[in-house]
Amino acid sequence: MDPNESLATGRRLYTVIIFSENTVGLLNQITIIFTRRQLNIETLSVSPSAIPGIHKFTITTYADEVMIEKVVKQIDKRVDILKSYYNTDEDLVYQEIALYKLATDKFIRMGGVEDLIRKYNARILEINEDCVVVEMNGHYAETQALFRELSDRIGVLQFIRSGRVAITRSRVERLSDMLAAIEEGMHRKGGSC
Repeated sequence: MDPNESLATGRRLYTVIIFSENTVGLLNQITIIFTRRQLNIETLSVSPSAIPGIHKFTITTYADEVMIEKVVKQIDKRVDILKSYYNTDEDLVYQEIALYKLATDKFIRMGGVEDLIRKYNARILEINEDCVVVEMNGHYAETQALFRELSDRIGVLQFIRSGRVAITRSRVERLSDMLAAIEEGMHRKGGSC
């Protein structure tokens, strides 16, 4: 969805962060929640979190705030979910990685391509007789801008962009705060796990 279109419809890009155990089939259950509400998942990234044994899903989607609140509440009802949150871009530090494959002969013949790569703070990962692979880290608009310029100048043989990876601007993960509060409450009551 075009960001300008999202403003006209009242929808904006949200990043949903989900903490869970690493359970088979959980991703399918999560995507069904988005599908039932007719929300398209724009990007998806899953990896271990900073907390041992806990995985972190990072999902972006366009929605209005009422809808995204409902989605997060629905996700939280799943047994294998520890907690989920929704965030706006202002709440996060985030990046994507993009890889661009270019033809070596065109790369060498066309002047200024190396300057273009420097302009975008990208780097060359590999050069061989057939292709040059360029890597760039940045926000969607930045990686897309480099793609457009490379396409216009020499053509791009292959292109791939990762899903968003994100961390909150807060000092620790919100899940860490929640787990600490639960543990503190259990100690006050004299309980144990």
